[in-house]
Amino acid sequence: MSQVYLLPVAVFLVFQVTFIGTYIVAVLEGHVVPTVPYISDAATYSPESCVFGQLINIGSVLLGITIYVRYRQVMQLYEHHPDLDSAVKRHSRVALWCGMLSCLGISFVGNFQETNVRIVHFIGAFCCFGCGTLYFWMQALISYMIYPMSGTRIYAHLRLGMSVCCTILFILLAVTGLMSHILFKGQNPRKWYPSDGGWYFHVISTISEWIIATIFSFFILTFTTEFRDISLSHPHIALMSYSTTI
Repeated sequence: MSQVYLLPVAVFLVFQVTFIGTYIVAVLEGHVVPTVPYISDAATYSPESCVFGQLINIGSVLLGITIYVRYRQVMQLYEHHPDLDSAVKRHSRVALWCGMLSCLGISFVGNFQETNVRIVHFIGAFCCFGCGTLYFWMQALISYMIYPMSGTRIYAHLRLGMSVCCTILFILLAVTGLMSHILFKGQNPRKWYPSDGGWYFHVISTISEWIIATIFSFFILTFTTEFRDISLSHPHIALMSYSTTI
């Protein structure tokens, strides 16, 4: 596979189509109010929930492959450049686990709707945004450590800036989301109106979620340039002979 750089592009496109498309369908179906609902609120009812779940599963698999390819890329750099700090290897492994947990969280969010299995949905959201933010911090650090063997200073600075933004937004999302639900007095949180209470906290929380989701997509997209320098081969399959005793 020589066009590895297309992986981050595919992840970006799948998630953006999923978020925007689900929102449009949910508004047209009258399942949410147009004023910035949560991404998962727009994917609670069918038919948008079915499309959302399917696309999220595809996106999480593509994201997992991208995260693994990035891990292998960093490990190859470490093996071919003995002067690199040994911490690169440790950071890359931690980043791999954080990234995979984030992918698992994304899948949970897509398959366990808030109205059906609330606790699993919230655990998935925490893994998605929390572990995803940790992954970004690790990749920002790695970007500085592997320069100039791979990447540029501009991308390292950009990833660091995105990590800072995601951290602030994640805290803002969690705090204002909790406060808005405490103050909510309405009947249906999918149709949240100013008269229902906690409106401003709700808007801040939902806007934070949309921005952090967008930053997530663009962060993965920054790997495109570095992925142009690598290629993948098909996995080697070895057949094993088995003896049968009758």
